[in-house]
Amino acid sequence: MKKDIHPANYRPVAFKDMSNDEVFISRSTINAKETIDIDGVTYPLVKLEITSSSHPFYTGKQKLVDTAGRVDKFMNRYAKRTQPKK
Repeated sequence: MKKDIHPANYRPVAFKDMSNDEVFISRSTINAKETIDIDGVTYPLVKLEITSSSHPFYTGKQKLVDTAGRVDKFMNRYAKRTQPKK
């Protein structure tokens, strides 16, 4: 392999799925403001709304994960279109 092709800050980072609180560690160059201790080791923490552990496509569950109320806004806006006309 070629030497010095990876950035200098390529390091282990903890990613946390906020919908189910699952944490996994992967290598990344992403900048993180928070840290988390896992098994006595401190990692930079990146919070995500949805990952493969909670996404309906990967889990097989048709559960909507909505933290910002976007689904409710959509349903309220387009509810009139689904009602039969008189």
